[in-house]
Amino acid sequence: MSTSGDEDKARDAFNALLGSLRPKLHRYCARMTGSVIDGEDVVQDALADALASTPEPATIANPEGWLFRIAHTTALDYLRKRARREALTSQEDPDMMVDAQSGADSRVATSASLRTFMALPASQRSSVILMDVLGYSLEEIGAITATTVPAIKAALHRGRTRLRELAHEPDARPLPALPEAERARLAVYVDRFNARDFDGLRDMLADEVKLDLVARLHYSGRDQVKSYFTQYITVDRWFVEPGFVDRRPAVLFYLRDDPARRSVHFALLDWTDNQLINIRDFLFAPYAMDGADVVRAGNPPTVAS
Repeated sequence: MSTSGDEDKARDAFNALLGSLRPKLHRYCARMTGSVIDGEDVVQDALADALASTPEPATIANPEGWLFRIAHTTALDYLRKRARREALTSQEDPDMMVDAQSGADSRVATSASLRTFMALPASQRSSVILMDVLGYSLEEIGAITATTVPAIKAALHRGRTRLRELAHEPDARPLPALPEAERARLAVYVDRFNARDFDGLRDMLADEVKLDLVARLHYSGRDQVKSYFTQYITVDRWFVEPGFVDRRPAVLFYLRDDPARRSVHFALLDWTDNQLINIRDFLFAPYAMDGADVVRAGNPPTVAS
């Protein structure tokens, strides 16, 4: 007979598993939705569903497969809500044969942009991501997606073929541009952060501001959220500049001692007039940079020493 102590240990181990699988789940969901930001939305929804519907952890034979089934279903639901309806099944030839994962297919898939994956129907997209990016077998993909092995083989064949074609097509989209009002607000935020004027940043918080410190905590209200800047006050490692992540305005964070100036994480800001009403900071979710379409806006800022 299990004791409450045993149940607590099992629950703690299960929660630790959720945390360890989060980057892998995000890698899948970001490619399914075409955005690291939307992918995180799906991961959060999937984990919430998993926690709400979890049976006794010890009764789950394959926790990773179980979580990916939830994430897959959640991603498809998310796509429907975004009006990007894709056929879950197609008229693909069930006799189309596909070999196991090859090095060439894996290289094409892992180097493909998130936007490129969105050119594939959902059935092809999920099959290619699960095998060529994450390394699952045909049988494991079938269990996650509730699809037959012949249908998965057909989806892989067509999806891989299309990805190879898309790999040679240039991105003809114009660079994103900040509206003047957004540019001005971000400029103030960036200048105050780089000057380490955190009192000035707190002055920008609306009374009803909300904070999502992704993969860590949620705060609501100015009194709670103003403590958010403590991490950046006590550890002086970063400077910021305005930019875009997946074509959305963002604050890009860089390490001071990195001469290559590679963005290491980002934050999304929402405003009412010139007050912050929502902050979504990916400081504790560095996995979100995998595949992110990051564009810098303007010249590098002057960084306080």
